Amino acid sequence: MSAVQESVVAGGGLNPELLRRDFPVLEREVHGSPLVYLDNAASTQKPQAVIDAELDCYRRYYANVHRGVHTLSQESTAAFEGARGRVRRFLNAPSEQEIVFVRGTTEAINLVAHSFVEPRVKPGDEIVVTHMEHHSNIVPWQLLCERTGAVLRVVPISDAGEFEVADVEAALTARTRFLSLVHVSNVLGTVNPVREIVAAAKSRGVPVLVDGAQATPHMPVDVQELDVDFYAFSGHKIYGPTGIGVLYGRYDLLAEMVPYQGGGDMIRTVSFAGTEYADPPARFEAGTPNIAGAIGLGAAVDYLLAIGLERIAAYEAELVAYAAEAMAEVPGIRLIGTPRRRAGAVSFVMPEAHPHDIATILDQQGIAIRAGHHCTEPLMERYGVPATARASFGLYNTRDEVDALVAGLHKVNRLFGLDT
Repeated sequence: MSAVQESVVAGGGLNPELLRRDFPVLEREVHGSPLVYLDNAASTQKPQAVIDAELDCYRRYYANVHRGVHTLSQESTAAFEGARGRVRRFLNAPSEQEIVFVRGTTEAINLVAHSFVEPRVKPGDEIVVTHMEHHSNIVPWQLLCERTGAVLRVVPISDAGEFEVADVEAALTARTRFLSLVHVSNVLGTVNPVREIVAAAKSRGVPVLVDGAQATPHMPVDVQELDVDFYAFSGHKIYGPTGIGVLYGRYDLLAEMVPYQGGGDMIRTVSFAGTEYADPPARFEAGTPNIAGAIGLGAAVDYLLAIGLERIAAYEAELVAYAAEAMAEVPGIRLIGTPRRRAGAVSFVMPEAHPHDIATILDQQGIAIRAGHHCTEPLMERYGVPATARASFGLYNTRDEVDALVAGLHKVNRLFGLDT
């Protein structure tokens, strides 16, 4: 634990000003102004502890993992598998054998689509998703439907950017074979009632995958409490490295699944007569893994757990509510979605100014936001816009940064002749 984290823990509430000292990039300026980084839904910045963990691997003990008998391989393997244990604790999974390292949420969803769902569907069977899904939780299911003749059904959302459990129940039929939904929308910030939805689906015998990419940075996630079958997240969203992510899966389901990829490290024995696969999770980790990335992910998990996910959730809930209220006061602005429970992100459009214009003007003031369709084109169509601007928040963001964003939005209006 860093000295800054110790101060936070000792002080009770989260102090972002102290935590910012752990993130070297936040010390820089952009176009002569202090960096205000509000693009956390796309990717978070990295604390020194994560940077040091990866560097330490490469500097002191890097070697390929598993089956090596020399010291460096043994040390790398211990650190790699130690990261798996950290992730197990992070999700409160029953077993480390239920933690599969993947490249990220996208690969995790594709793995489940290929290895679990596809062998279980026939023409006319149904896969259910919601209207607020990221493309990574739409396209794999469309591909599966093209291969199998299955049908994709979509749960609608309200203008507020929400759906009720009853809406999901209405979409589940006798032909439903799988439900895949997002925990927190990357555009709307909507926090979905996952526990209740999972219970409703499982009462009908429908397995569930939850895309947790936008939830894990902002709140505690307990896969046992959620009773979910599969849960996926990406390391770079939780202040860890890119190119590493996690699929949690119930062990009994993983043990039934065929491998997603073939190669080294996912086998027990190989002959030209046939191959016997390793037990999970190795069965789904073909080839040399992202060793340093997993170690960095373990460091990111340690960092968040030391601060406390409950503390992060409480602080960010207040900050996002403050941001949404302050942004709504900017003349002409339209917030996209007004969910009752929001985490992480606020998306919006402004009169006359294209989202790319908004982002460019803000960048000149050192403020980083995201503009575009955010890999949610069906959601953009639902709201009748081609794109939005999105401010997204992390544990190191402050009210002063929200105020800087709002001042920047007033400047956008002035440049377009809409604010005096």
